[in-house]
Amino acid sequence: MQKDQDLNKEEIEFVPEDGEDLKVTDPIKKIRDLKEKLKSCEKEKQEYLDNWQRERADFINYKKDESARLHKLAAYSREEFVNELLPVLDSYDMAFSNREAWEKVEKNWRLGVEYIHAQLLKVLSENGVDEANVSEGDMFDHAIHQSVESIITDDKTKDQTIAKVLHKGYKTKEGILRPARVNVFAIK
Repeated sequence: MQKDQDLNKEEIEFVPEDGEDLKVTDPIKKIRDLKEKLKSCEKEKQEYLDNWQRERADFINYKKDESARLHKLAAYSREEFVNELLPVLDSYDMAFSNREAWEKVEKNWRLGVEYIHAQLLKVLSENGVDEANVSEGDMFDHAIHQSVESIITDDKTKDQTIAKVLHKGYKTKEGILRPARVNVFAIK
């Protein structure tokens, strides 16, 4: 016990790493101060680590959000481009629908045009755009059809069925790109 008291009273010389001499008159107080400083430094280090981890998580979330936004933007751009192509497909369909006039066209030229039409459909299909299968006699569905005209009928079995497909509909994985434009039977 006497040694501890003597240790308290004696000056202890510390030589810190930076080479500066320190004379400590109360080593226990100095140790307590250093422990407090160490706790403070550890707390500060933990705060820095927590903030860094939080910022890193925020950045990862930002990258995910930005990637999703760019994906949506690309899908929207692709959809807009395809919407501009649909009237071209409608023109092909109108040309092919008049079979009598179409058969009169020179065979090689006709086959070339049909081949180009098939290529266009293939490119659209490879990019996720397909025709919506709609045919006469199908039940009318507001989600995939657009009624252009009602055809009055007395036949109750034909009520709300498709009388004629005027323009094909097109769909993507996300949903209907353009509903099929149809005439629909309706009871008087």
